[in-house]
Order: sequence, then structure tokens, then C-alpha cells
Amino acid sequence: MTDSKQWQAVCTKADLVPDSGIAVWTEQGPVAVFWVPDVEPGLFALGHYDPIGRANVLARGIVGDIKGEPVVASPLYKQHYSLRTGQCLEDEQARVPVYPVRLAGDRLEIDLAGQPPSEQAA
Repeated sequence: MTDSKQWQAVCTKADLVPDSGIAVWTEQGPVAVFWVPDVEPGLFALGHYDPIGRANVLARGIVGDIKGEPVVASPLYKQHYSLRTGQCLEDEQARVPVYPVRLAGDRLEIDLAGQPPSEQAA
């Protein structure tokens, strides 16, 4: 059985900042990576583009929690996007892609080939 995922190394663990995001460049464009050590699974990767603010800014957003859901607040108009699903909590029409992410040794890798977890069939 082969692994259908195609992991791309985008940064190292030393590049991550607890309870914050960084923007990384991938083959598909910018991705916002968040390290939230107190929330399982701890690492999250979302599209960096805010569809409401129409700018690549989500990695600069404030990480928080709304009713148990880990979120990032866009720095532009303050909409909250779920770190798990990419869904905007204030606007059901707005969503950002979510990507599988993992640590492989000291390298942080993102799978851009597979479907984001929030869109996989159950």
C-alpha cells in the first residue's frame, strides 16, 4: 500500500512560534501555519488568503478559542476561521482550505496533494 500524500517541507520546528502563525510558501501559494501547543493536534495549516478581506493575511491573525473551537481572527475585519475546518464562524459562505500538516523530525511538512481534512468523505 502506498502513501497517497505528497508531503512538502516548508519550514523547521525552530521557525514556529507558540500560539501564533507564520506564512510559508508552497507550490500552491502561501499557507498559514499555526502552532497551538495546548490544542490537539497542535499544528494547523490553512490557506493564508482571507476571502473576506481579500488579502494574504491570516498568518498574522490572533489565535484564540470560541466555545472550544480553536480559531484565528483575521487581522483585517476580525472574522474568525476555525483552525480545524477553515470555516468562517461569522459567515457560512466563507471558508479557507485546510491542509494536513506534520512534523518529520525537525521539518514541518504540508500535504498539498490530498484533499483537505475538512473536505474528505467520511
